[in-house]
Amino acid sequence: MPFHHTVLPNGLTLIGESNPQARSVALGFFVKTGARDETPEVSGVTHFLEHMIFKGTPRRTALQVNEDFDRIGANYNAYTSEENTVFHASILPEYLPQAVDILADILRPSLREEDFDMEKKVIIEEIGMYDDQPMWATYDVAKQTFFGDHPLGKSVLGTKESIGQLQCAQMRDYFQRRYVSSNIVVVATGRIEWPDLVRMIETHCAPWPDQPTQRALPPGPKTRAFKLIQKPTVHQEHCFLLSQGPDAKSPLRYAAEILATAIGDDTGSRIYWALIDPGLVEAADFSVHEYAGTGAYYGYFCGEPDSTTPCLDIYLNLLREVQKDGLTEAEIRTTKSKLASRIVRGNERPMGRMQALGFQWTYLGQYRTVDDDLASIDSVTSDHIRELLDVHPIDEPTIVALGPLEKMTAPYNES
Repeated sequence: MPFHHTVLPNGLTLIGESNPQARSVALGFFVKTGARDETPEVSGVTHFLEHMIFKGTPRRTALQVNEDFDRIGANYNAYTSEENTVFHASILPEYLPQAVDILADILRPSLREEDFDMEKKVIIEEIGMYDDQPMWATYDVAKQTFFGDHPLGKSVLGTKESIGQLQCAQMRDYFQRRYVSSNIVVVATGRIEWPDLVRMIETHCAPWPDQPTQRALPPGPKTRAFKLIQKPTVHQEHCFLLSQGPDAKSPLRYAAEILATAIGDDTGSRIYWALIDPGLVEAADFSVHEYAGTGAYYGYFCGEPDSTTPCLDIYLNLLREVQKDGLTEAEIRTTKSKLASRIVRGNERPMGRMQALGFQWTYLGQYRTVDDDLASIDSVTSDHIRELLDVHPIDEPTIVALGPLEKMTAPYNES
């Protein structure tokens, strides 16, 4: 499938992959901004701004934005992470001009004071909703404990206090600094005619301003800590285990995907057989997140409070075994098959392929085919796993537990 790459005079980057056999088109605007780019004074502004993007423009009210998307049968949404804000839509090919018009329009929002004041209440309610979900509450505390003062320790949602104090003028200033053309990548996949798409994007986006943007990329933490948070209203104990992993550009990132999947996939992994299949916990997993400049392994389990300590011992002993001995050749072969299947299935649909292309370009600045990714997975050997474990050990993670437990013995002294 042909790959396309165009940069407009204002610095806006367009990439795409055309597939004449596809029956749909996926279009996304990837804005390289997230919680890590915020100052403490505007904590949560990126996610709040994502909401405000849909609240109307000089050309459309919020109702008209939704009606125009619905009129073309679009499957549309947006999300915010520590590093990116993505706006996307999947449509039939004949509605691509309208989708471009709507997405480009909402990315120049009005940011009206009255909309800001109303949406602030929605954001505060959303923060409360996540606070009531113990898994997410534990995740946030664990991430902040592990990353500390590192930019990745910042909460995507912010706090009720930070959102409550946020002013519309601060959001407008943040938007003007971060939503500039050279900080945005437009990605399209499916049945597209590239020259036509470039003309559409240029018509709507050529006037967008540009200016330099910056992002701090300090090294990731190598600390360990243990924290117990008592929350009597929670019935289960939730436990996160974090340790440093490879960054998004590391040549070891494919080995990390194999390692994490073999350890903590939701079926057939070491953690599955050690904790889930015997019924010792309700849920457990282990995954790797690759960020710009660093990465992290995230382990998790939840279950009955009385079984937390023995389950944590099982989890840590499993990590120590892998740290010492690596993975077996059989585990590596099986995991390669799992990941290859997921890569192929995830990239078959235009929406999945669009997401993959967008993140590859955002983090690597390069185009990779599905075959490139399959070859990278297939090339991983036990020696790569050993090298990965030597550089990024997994056996002494930062541990945070939240639930009804009043006391819990730390598995090691805090550093």
